[in-house]
Amino acid sequence: MLHPPTPRTIDVDDAVEALRAHDLYGRLTDEAALRRFLAAHVFCVWDFQCLLKALQREVTCVEPLWMPTPDPEARRLVNEIVLEEESDRMTDGSHLSHYEMYRVAMRAAGADEGPIDGFHRALERGATIDEALARADLPPGVGAFVRATLDVALSGDAARIAGAFTYGREEAIPRMFGELVARLAQHDPARWEPFRDYLERHIECDAEKHGPQARALVARLCGDDEALWSRAETAARAALAARIALWDALAETVAG
Repeated sequence: MLHPPTPRTIDVDDAVEALRAHDLYGRLTDEAALRRFLAAHVFCVWDFQCLLKALQREVTCVEPLWMPTPDPEARRLVNEIVLEEESDRMTDGSHLSHYEMYRVAMRAAGADEGPIDGFHRALERGATIDEALARADLPPGVGAFVRATLDVALSGDAARIAGAFTYGREEAIPRMFGELVARLAQHDPARWEPFRDYLERHIECDAEKHGPQARALVARLCGDDEALWSRAETAARAALAARIALWDALAETVAG
């Protein structure tokens, strides 16, 4: 059920600061480390899309026999985010999802696409999430992170999904290694410019549009219902904790 909007937000600054201070970023010091990071982080880009589509399913009608859902403003907020995340306009006039942009950047950088390709192939052949994760040769911590994300995405709980999506998928992370990517792009544009372009587009969309839109959506979903706000905050904090656990697992790997 949707509620009238309220200016209230969720304060998870302490958890976001812990994430910003993680020593993983200091270990991303060369091309090899960044390639290893890309091979793991692509799973986060993919399951972010899953959260978004779950949110769209809860707030809009995606059934063939369409019926209007209660809050047209909420529908607009979600659909605007989906439009760009799923089919953003490229500089050449073509369209790609942000996930596909990330895959293009991985390919240009020479990152290992085997784990994510194997995971998708298993899903396409009918494997369950657990089966697909078990079959893929995953980087450390990735399986637990994806399971935590999909547990929320498949919950059918709009407040939890919106809380995890909006406040649990932080906006600051790309800035942590953006300077390294910019230096690499100057040194080897063909290899690293696609990833720099992805980061810059991600930051632009989140700061200017998607962040404010998502926060407004949480406010519409939760209204003045304390139980809903509590569920949204709990999901946001759990998502941030899962990200920190993934960063812990990757910290040694990327530098190894």
